[in-house]
Amino acid sequence: MKDQLNVLKASLDGDLYDDQTMKTLYATDASAYKAFPLAVTIPKNKLDLCKIIEFASKNNTSIIPRTAGTSLAGQVVGEGIIVDVSKHFTSIIEVNKEQGWARVQPGVVRDELNMYLEKYGIFFGPETSTSNRCMLGGMVGNNSCGARSVVYGSTRDHLLEVQAILADGHEVTFSALTKKEYQDKLAGKTTISELEQRIYQEIDKMLQIEENRNLIHENFPKPSIPRRNTGYAIDLLAKAEVFDDAEEAQFNFCKLIAGSEGTLCFITEIKVHCDLIPPKVVGLSCVHFDDVIESLEGNIIALKHQPYAVELMDHYILDCTKGNRAQEQNRFFLNGEPKAVLIIEFLADTIDEINEKHAALVKDLKANNKGYDYPLITGSDTKRVWELRKAGLGLLANIPGDDMAVPVIEDTAVDTDDLPDFIRTFNEIMKGYDQYCVHYAHAGSGELHLRPVINMKTSEGHKMFRKVAEEIAALVKQYKGSLSGEHGDGRLRGEFIPYMIGDEAFRLVEKVKYIWDPLSIFNPGKIVDTAPMDESLRYQKDKGTRKYDTLFNFDKEEGIVRASELCNGSADCRKTALSGGTMCPSYMATKEEKHTTRARANILRENLTESNDINPFANGEIKEVMDLCLSCKGCKAECPSSVDIAKLKAEWQHQYYKTRGVPLRASMMAKVTKTNRFFSHFPGLYNFVVTNTIISSLIKNFMGVSPHRSLPKLAPHTLTSWFKEFKRRQRPQLRSEQKVYFFSDEFSNYNDVQIGKKAIKLLLKLGYDVEIPEHTESGRTYISKGLLDEAKLIANHNITMLGGLISEETPLIGIEPSALLTLRDEYKDLVDDSNTNLAENLASNALLIEEFIAREIDAGKITSAQFTKAKKLIKVHGHCHQKALSSMVAPKKMLSLPAHYEVHMIQSGCCGMAGSFGYEKEHYDVSMKIGELTLFPTIRKQPEEVIIAAAGTSCRHQIKDGTSRDAMHPVEILLDAII
Repeated sequence: MKDQLNVLKASLDGDLYDDQTMKTLYATDASAYKAFPLAVTIPKNKLDLCKIIEFASKNNTSIIPRTAGTSLAGQVVGEGIIVDVSKHFTSIIEVNKEQGWARVQPGVVRDELNMYLEKYGIFFGPETSTSNRCMLGGMVGNNSCGARSVVYGSTRDHLLEVQAILADGHEVTFSALTKKEYQDKLAGKTTISELEQRIYQEIDKMLQIEENRNLIHENFPKPSIPRRNTGYAIDLLAKAEVFDDAEEAQFNFCKLIAGSEGTLCFITEIKVHCDLIPPKVVGLSCVHFDDVIESLEGNIIALKHQPYAVELMDHYILDCTKGNRAQEQNRFFLNGEPKAVLIIEFLADTIDEINEKHAALVKDLKANNKGYDYPLITGSDTKRVWELRKAGLGLLANIPGDDMAVPVIEDTAVDTDDLPDFIRTFNEIMKGYDQYCVHYAHAGSGELHLRPVINMKTSEGHKMFRKVAEEIAALVKQYKGSLSGEHGDGRLRGEFIPYMIGDEAFRLVEKVKYIWDPLSIFNPGKIVDTAPMDESLRYQKDKGTRKYDTLFNFDKEEGIVRASELCNGSADCRKTALSGGTMCPSYMATKEEKHTTRARANILRENLTESNDINPFANGEIKEVMDLCLSCKGCKAECPSSVDIAKLKAEWQHQYYKTRGVPLRASMMAKVTKTNRFFSHFPGLYNFVVTNTIISSLIKNFMGVSPHRSLPKLAPHTLTSWFKEFKRRQRPQLRSEQKVYFFSDEFSNYNDVQIGKKAIKLLLKLGYDVEIPEHTESGRTYISKGLLDEAKLIANHNITMLGGLISEETPLIGIEPSALLTLRDEYKDLVDDSNTNLAENLASNALLIEEFIAREIDAGKITSAQFTKAKKLIKVHGHCHQKALSSMVAPKKMLSLPAHYEVHMIQSGCCGMAGSFGYEKEHYDVSMKIGELTLFPTIRKQPEEVIIAAAGTSCRHQIKDGTSRDAMHPVEILLDAII
């Protein structure tokens, strides 16, 4: 097959990969399954798709369509050729505002479609929790729904037309047909191939038989259940007007294609109905309950008030949010420890209407003794509530150890009136297995995402996985519900479809598959011919978890392997710059799966678990996917599972060097502070060397630095030497009762000395007594290059000198985020056990200067009266570590101190420099591409009088290189403004 694949590869305009790295990255999705594909293709156009389909047909293999890969039932896991359309099939082709529709390619991200449609006043309604990265092709494949399905229904309800390639390689269009148009299709008058005609003829033959229609009606889920994806939707197709005694509805194969999981044809274009943008005023009635069943009884009452959404979070989900950096702040509306919260969304034109709707709901709930607290959340705070809810899936992966909330029965849907009894019985079944199941999601549509906690690494866990699935299938059938509400049947539930609808009805489902796809080219083993649901699981039973001696402490995660296993595949790292956030900058620039946080976690997990090498860390596969990680820390904050790839990368590098040795460039860049310290005695000589065109070019070439970069110069003196002289001359007249300690980091001490001076002067002018305590560099450069032995020595040394000195009353203040936040983040996991308490104390009291000033503003110690009344506009870019480990609230508060300073945050992710990353010649292009996503274009649009602010030294260098604009550190701006 290798030779045939090479021939195919040569014929494609796109790419084909059959190396182990890419196959590993595409072996999993967000489900419990793992299967290595034959190859991975990234097609560029329809011709590529036709060639791939023809190849599969001739070579007895299959193709698996894939977009974002967030499937929870193993839909995009298989042994054929993965066809990833997420990179090139991303065009919004046409929009018709008057008729209310949009035509797109399958790789268009749902949220980005709606951003585009906003100017037309319309939007695409179905909204999954993955809406900032899921794509329309995947939404059609799964018939996705989302939170507002009580109003907007499913993707199927909006699917008007599909252009696709059939198994014979012919392109076809499926849309609504009149009776005459339907008859013409049967007669072959308007079909383009024998296969298309046969599809119409055979489906017609099947559904014209009244006994078949009755069989379908009697065995498929209740029509009153809006979310039902059991098998193929022949129950809905059978209602077309072309069949005797059927309801009045035009025949449209789109009904069948939606929810077919890529098993019938390959979609190339999608036409969807769009609604008018709903009212802008949002109100969330966040009703607190003492019991999950009571909340579901409250759900029935809530639905009578015509909400746009009713979503459930139980206490298990809420408890998970307590330890997540990004979600902790989103718990603001919670009162006490509710066992369940219903988020009931109302939309209206005015806030008064929202208040009326909320009041009526509360009155009704209280009359029925449902709920104990009823906060109404409005304005921008509603986004925080939804962020908390949407993070639910990923947060479940944060449970320490091998017991995980497993996607096995998470997609059951029943009639909403049946839901309380269904869940009551469900929980009794779970109790029999000594299980508590997590409950969350779409109560308003009769679907809760129910996840039992199972150890999938044991034989008992594998048995439980099957046993729970079988029990709940029986329960769902009892209520004539659907085992799949929106996540699809896939590998997980396909086995149970014959049981759910009966063998006779299932034979009709099987017949549909083989009418459309006679050779089973398209995504085999999903929906029909499905293997047992407990085969091909990601974790082998009773294999155990390998342990490794690491320099970083991974005790919280119970080892580095489990730290990598925290990634559950939810693909939050695949969101783009349009969606906002920092994670993951290299994916945003390249749109390639191997540059996602998920890819790095997957490849690390796979190698550390399966490799037989003496040092699995030395595997080249890990190096390949780690190469474009900028260590931005965005994943630590934005990944729902808090997967800290920056920490994992540093540990990987440390372990990798044990076998491969430390590269000269890595060593030189890690030890840049030693170089600066030596040349600080000869700054003039140093600056001549790094600015001389010929000499600096030789240096850059030797070090592998991009010729487009300028090397940082040294200041005439160090910050610490200036401060000693400054203190000697001026300290007596500046003495204050409140002492603060200033961290003279390695960048401020040697390169950005002027900024360090201004920071100290600002603190002094604001009335603080400043000291620079004895300490050494932060160790950031060593950590970023994986030289962890040296970093550990530095951390222990600084902890010894600073740990007992720093307190809440006398904090340590720094101005360079990457350095100061190293003390707050990595030190706790780097230092000796004997220094842990000191490290925790230092971490709690090491503040960025913006955080310190914001704290003092809140305490009333610094006021606007101390600053100028002049008007200025400031655009602020936040450092990645600042956004991940701190917050951008403090810089905005600090820069807003002058009464007429208008402060806007640039909605940029990473600047692209990331310490030495952007200097390295092989990374320069990606570095600049990241800057061009949002940051550079935004700055270029600003008039000269607008001040650009950036706290990070790397960020300021990147802004200068990318836009020729000088960015100021916030302390410079505030010092200039002080009266």
